Amino acid sequence: MPVLATATAPTSCRGSVACVRVSGNGFPPFLPKEVEKIRDPSARELAKRIQRLPVKISFLGSSIMSSCVKPIQQTASEPVVLLHGFDSSCLEWRYAYPYLEDAGLEAWAVDILGWGFSDLKMLPSTGVAAKREHLYELWRRHVERPMVLVGPSLGASVAIDFAVNHPEAVTRLILIDASVYAEGTGNLSKLSRAVAYAGVSLLKSIPLRLYANILAFKKVSLGRSLDGTNIGRLHCLLPWWEDATIDFMAGGGYNVRHQIKQVKQKTLILWGENDRIINVDLAQRLHQELPDSVFHQIPDCGHLPHVEKPDIVAELILKFLRGSTVEKPVSSSPVEEILPS
Repeated sequence: MPVLATATAPTSCRGSVACVRVSGNGFPPFLPKEVEKIRDPSARELAKRIQRLPVKISFLGSSIMSSCVKPIQQTASEPVVLLHGFDSSCLEWRYAYPYLEDAGLEAWAVDILGWGFSDLKMLPSTGVAAKREHLYELWRRHVERPMVLVGPSLGASVAIDFAVNHPEAVTRLILIDASVYAEGTGNLSKLSRAVAYAGVSLLKSIPLRLYANILAFKKVSLGRSLDGTNIGRLHCLLPWWEDATIDFMAGGGYNVRHQIKQVKQKTLILWGENDRIINVDLAQRLHQELPDSVFHQIPDCGHLPHVEKPDIVAELILKFLRGSTVEKPVSSSPVEEILPS
């Protein structure tokens, strides 16, 4: 078990990034102790950089400490804010984040309200409106400049909803295997509290998470899937996760299909050719409905290209942001060298 930080605990500082308290072996003390079981070196490194920043929530009348990975320093380029998918965390960007940072981007990997590692013991609502306000206040106070917003899977719905409601904050969108045609949480919003809590307990179970992890990739070993499962469910071990998830479900979730044609920002759509979770036909539909979009498919790739093909995703993002062909690949290393065996 890690030694939790105290007033005299060591701090971790890198470049101009703010110092944060860490445990005896480098992890922030607010992370569940199960972070020690993760073997993936990329996940461990990113986890050590997670911080909590104050974000004011108007209906609370106070701030909550919100989790994210901050860039080492501000740059002249547009800030790039990386969201994550349904019931996930900023650790989803464990492989792609270093590529983007090494390329000179000011990249923020932020946790959507209700998921990730924010301190929710005061538990605000975690419905769509609350998630939107939280992201806006985090952007307004900490990012401070118009941003490129990146949304994978359900994070794409978060990004579209935010871009339509706060166009002044978003210059461009990048949507990855976007889950934008679901009609919210459907009948799940009508479940009794007892049934909802039972279902949510199942949602964090290792067998279900492992199956979802295997389904999300075109090809992945059992060992990597087990470690990926531990990474993906780490935030579920925080004491407020069940309440936050049920609040989101009861509120009806995201239904942004009628907002798609209202998006004014230029948009890059990325899609894994072998996505077994969301049909690629929906990618073509999204491309047709978005007024100003470009579309790229990534071969030999499943539902999470930023995890399975991070070098390719990073290169496509860079090309899109720079508006020109990247002369040299961001990385020529195969993904297998990044992932632990």
